Amino acid sequence: MSATRSGHKGNKSQLPSKPCAACGRPMSWRRAWAKNWESVLYCSEACRKHKRGKRDHDGSKPEV
Repeated sequence: MSATRSGHKGNKSQLPSKPCAACGRPMSWRRAWAKNWESVLYCSEACRKHKRGKRDHDGSKPEV
């Protein structure tokens, strides 16, 4: 597919982005996420496995 047919000419700064829910790094829109961009929360499988929800409200790890 050529750049003229897709409408995207390589300028990735024009794509939407949002922060990863686990690490906070910005995630740029990807074609694979087009149908479910609103529900994408994590930038990678590693971040999905290590979610932030396992910490107390003060930021410390819970005692085991």
